[in-house]
Amino acid sequence: MTVDDTTSGAGAQPPSDGSSGASASSSGPASSSGSSGSVHPTPHHEVDHTAEPSDDPLAIRLEQLILGAERRYTAFQAARTAGVSMELAARFWRAMGFADIGQAKALTEADVLALRRLAGLVEAGLLSEPMAVQVARSTGQTTARLADWQIDSFLEGLTEPPEPGMTRTEVTYPLVELLLPELEEFLVYVWRRQLAAATGRVVQAADDEEMVDRRLAVGFADLVGFTRLTRRLEEEELGELVESFETTCADLVAAHSGRLIKTLGDEVLYAADDAGTAAEIALRLIETMTDDESMPALRVGIAFGTVTTRMGDVFGTTVNLASRLTSIAPKDALLVDGAFAEELIRTGEAPASEAEAAEEAVKAEKEGREVPTYRFALQPMWQRPVRGLGVVEPWLLTRRP
Repeated sequence: MTVDDTTSGAGAQPPSDGSSGASASSSGPASSSGSSGSVHPTPHHEVDHTAEPSDDPLAIRLEQLILGAERRYTAFQAARTAGVSMELAARFWRAMGFADIGQAKALTEADVLALRRLAGLVEAGLLSEPMAVQVARSTGQTTARLADWQIDSFLEGLTEPPEPGMTRTEVTYPLVELLLPELEEFLVYVWRRQLAAATGRVVQAADDEEMVDRRLAVGFADLVGFTRLTRRLEEEELGELVESFETTCADLVAAHSGRLIKTLGDEVLYAADDAGTAAEIALRLIETMTDDESMPALRVGIAFGTVTTRMGDVFGTTVNLASRLTSIAPKDALLVDGAFAEELIRTGEAPASEAEAAEEAVKAEKEGREVPTYRFALQPMWQRPVRGLGVVEPWLLTRRP
């Protein structure tokens, strides 16, 4: 890409310590060059190309408080100061999800340092350029959602004027000033904990291929009749229901050694390293939701097999199959695929059939041996065609008495 002094640029706003993470500030920008060449496109939902840096005095004061620096650079100036091409700067900043700023002076010294650090990882050979862009994108997407939640659900409630005559504006600045260092420390703590857990899973992989393409149990849990609920409930009631559902699922998945991959309002996606863990989570979800009269019915589908992991998400046929099984599962029931059923049988957590289990129990009693115990029961269902996956034979999984 050809760049000159009149080129529009890009900018991002990382934390005030100059790290390469993305900031929550709504004025954090990104821009592409206006000269010849092309910049990798960013999905429309990630970048508002009409956004301009805010000139509201309070917004500017809050931005300076959060970033710890004043606006000094245009996007082009920031890229040039960092010693990075405009094309690479645009790719990084767009990946973080920030809006175009044109030639406005909206960037700080922290933006320059963040850009220099990320580009330095590429120059040192520690990261490839595509991987560095992925780092920027995954960090931006994750922190953007976190920042939105903190503002919408947390700060909004706390900044209600405590006394008549006070405005929200008068309360916001001192509150952010008090909370910022604490929230920053807690964010770093949680990130380090999650990084340690993820690293542990990777180093325990059997081989290099398994680090990326692993055999996992993948489960979808879906609220039944959610679309009808959206037409019947008030917005606030609907929001409370979704939050309760997501919170319950997140707590149960974490408590039983699973990993919550993502939430989609009325649906959650989780993964577990073994079939028994995934089954236990699913049944506990169903049991918990059934006991809560405010919650709709739940249906769950789980598949077991090779899964590709990228940017914290999971992909592949196994994931697609789990989703399809969920869509055909009865209310308050769990359907699994044949590979999942075989894995439970192999690990001794479910019998191949109830008839065989009964015969085995009688034989063990006669021989004075301990009667085998199983956690789960499997019942084969009718084979059926599943869109995009051919004919599958689902199994109904229940808890044994």
